[in-house]
Amino acid sequence: MRKILLALSLLYLMTTQAQNKQILYGFDKIPQGLLLNPGAETTYKYHVGIPFLSGLSFNGNMSGITVADVFRDDGIGIFSGTDFNTKFRNAIDKLGDKDYAYINTQIEVLSGGYKLNDRDYLSVGFYTEADVFMSLPKDIFTLINEGNAAYLNKTFSISDISAKGDVLGVLHAGISRRFNNEFTAGARFKIYSGSMNVTSTGNSGTFTTREGQDNIYVHHLNNIDAGVYSSGIYDEENEVDISAGSIFGSTFLGGNFGLGFDVGLTYHYNEQIELTASLLDIGFVSYSKNTRNGTVNGSYTFSGVEFQYDDQNTNYWADLEDDFDANVIREENRESYTVMRPIKFNSSFRYSFGKSRNELNCHDITFKDFYDNAVGAQLYSVFHPNGTAFALTGFYERKFSNYLNTKFTYTIDDFSYTNFGVGVSANIWKLNIYGMVDNIFQLSDIADANRATFQLGINLIYN
Repeated sequence: MRKILLALSLLYLMTTQAQNKQILYGFDKIPQGLLLNPGAETTYKYHVGIPFLSGLSFNGNMSGITVADVFRDDGIGIFSGTDFNTKFRNAIDKLGDKDYAYINTQIEVLSGGYKLNDRDYLSVGFYTEADVFMSLPKDIFTLINEGNAAYLNKTFSISDISAKGDVLGVLHAGISRRFNNEFTAGARFKIYSGSMNVTSTGNSGTFTTREGQDNIYVHHLNNIDAGVYSSGIYDEENEVDISAGSIFGSTFLGGNFGLGFDVGLTYHYNEQIELTASLLDIGFVSYSKNTRNGTVNGSYTFSGVEFQYDDQNTNYWADLEDDFDANVIREENRESYTVMRPIKFNSSFRYSFGKSRNELNCHDITFKDFYDNAVGAQLYSVFHPNGTAFALTGFYERKFSNYLNTKFTYTIDDFSYTNFGVGVSANIWKLNIYGMVDNIFQLSDIADANRATFQLGINLIYN
């Protein structure tokens, strides 16, 4: 049962979402691109997002293993005793100490924007977001799955265990200013409303088993310092109280508040070369509602219980618990705590070529509209509890007309070296409809993919 639960947790992670939106970034002046770079260029007078449909993104990322490694029906019975155990052990063997799953999803509830004057564009909106990080350390999974008897003198580090997840709503307002034909910059202010959070990061300490003298084994817990902090999961009676209504109902000014901001810029070195950069989610959320926290701190050595058969009144287990509690301090509290948002960084280089059929003397046309083709590269990074993760994307963009634009990408990151994506943006009357799919060559066998993602949206754009 323990192994099944572990496998199901991996399946859950693969069906959830992650953050890098390399196809959308800088593509075709789609309004949602302002959420990735508040300094992106805009040429339309105003836009209105279709509620709940203007920005949907779903991704799943896991490094090291895939769902197929555990559940693939390849002639071995999925739940057939030893064979399944072998599959599960093989999957764990593929993990490294730095493997992880990083999860993110966004649903844009409301959005809109308006051109204030010739230079400034104001955009506002509200979206819900779920963001999860979970480390997948090989040593810890091996210890849980196989126990410690076969790993004498091996030190297992508690610092390899990190997890962080939250569900929140984001109310935001941003402005981008075109200072001249070459330079545009912008910023976005955010109010976070945290609905649910679980955090266990910065843990330290080790666990080691050695051969004993008086008993077979001696177990050492050394300098354990670990904690789990939660909000929005337990009620005042410490009972689990989770429902879809309570989670999403609290995402709009629900009581756990935070502040943040984004900054970004676009710079044209010349007519054909464009440089961009942005920093997103520089901020925090303070959790104070329905919190429940637990910490463990101390060291302990256990070499077994020495039974004294001539004394029938000794409560060995109570004595053991008292001795453990005296050395390893366990505490629970309901104090508020603060969680930093995962900061994301984007930058890109773009070279445009192939003269467009557009009239070059149009006074409100950007450099991008002069050309039908573009190639370039984008760098993405996110700061998470295990350090900084990077992704590098090369892209080719082809504009077939003013009504249809396409983008093709190839991305290298922690999850895949064979990630090809495609995006399409179409303008029909006042409607802008866009869709993007990542890792397209794995779509026919999604269970064996380390990464799967798609994005879509519908906006009304008025020029």
